[in-house]
Amino acid sequence: MDITVKKIGESEKEYIEIGCHKKDERIDEIVRFIRSREGILKGTKEDRQYSIALPDILYIEAVDEKTFIYLENDCYESGRRLYEFDEALASRNFARISKSVVVNLMKITSIKPSLNGRFSCVLTNGEQVIISRKYVPDIREKLKGGAV
Repeated sequence: MDITVKKIGESEKEYIEIGCHKKDERIDEIVRFIRSREGILKGTKEDRQYSIALPDILYIEAVDEKTFIYLENDCYESGRRLYEFDEALASRNFARISKSVVVNLMKITSIKPSLNGRFSCVLTNGEQVIISRKYVPDIREKLKGGAV
């Protein structure tokens, strides 16, 4: 498969074009990956609202009825509930890993067994988050199924 990248002018809208003989699982996977890299969320920090690109998010956590969006070196608060993020981001390489955390699967660098059937995953910034026993089968399936 040949890959060509063409530089366009600043005033032109960016686009991606795929030429193929037939649309198969390989093409579907490429499209899913591209779509997973699109989108933004809104977050608040120090009474100011910010747009946060989905690929920059490490994980989203609910703590004491508040929801926080964690980036490599930053954290924002959101008015949305964790289940809303879980539903909205499920098709974009995000997955629920515990009652209080939704993680960006693209930011996981390693996963290892922990205590009591749980797993620990290390994120790109070195931070560790725990995958609860209840969510381990779902995460295994997503990782095995090529979601990442």
